[in-house]
Amino acid sequence: MLQTAPRSAAPTHLAGNADVDAFFEVMDALVAIVEQETALVRAGRQRDAAPLERQKAELAQRYTNAAARINAMKETLPPQLVETIRDRHSLFQALLQTNLTVLATAHAVSEGIMRGVSSELARKAAPSTYGATGRTNAPGPSAAQPLAVSRVL
Repeated sequence: MLQTAPRSAAPTHLAGNADVDAFFEVMDALVAIVEQETALVRAGRQRDAAPLERQKAELAQRYTNAAARINAMKETLPPQLVETIRDRHSLFQALLQTNLTVLATAHAVSEGIMRGVSSELARKAAPSTYGATGRTNAPGPSAAQPLAVSRVL
């Protein structure tokens, strides 16, 4: 199971600051979306994960803005709160690393499948001839045909 960042219930009552509270709220929402996306992609349900991209992008923008505000005022925050923010950010970074690894793996698998289909189509479209060594020639680059993918199934 994914390791999640601790929820904001404990640190927000310590903060008493609207910017810090907003930061924790946005972080919690972003963590939930990233966890959901990671679980869906791991399960091979990319189609179900695709709609989350818009929400994730919006939350990431809000997170960046909130983090910039927190960074600008970190000198005025209590050291305990700054440490809590750093700890939660570290956990969030680990979650993002897992998410990026899962997405990269899904991308690599998809690309491998598409390359395999493309090379098989090129092999079937190329004429079967023998070379000077008596072995069949591999299809040349001119045998490759464009591959169209329909996203609507």
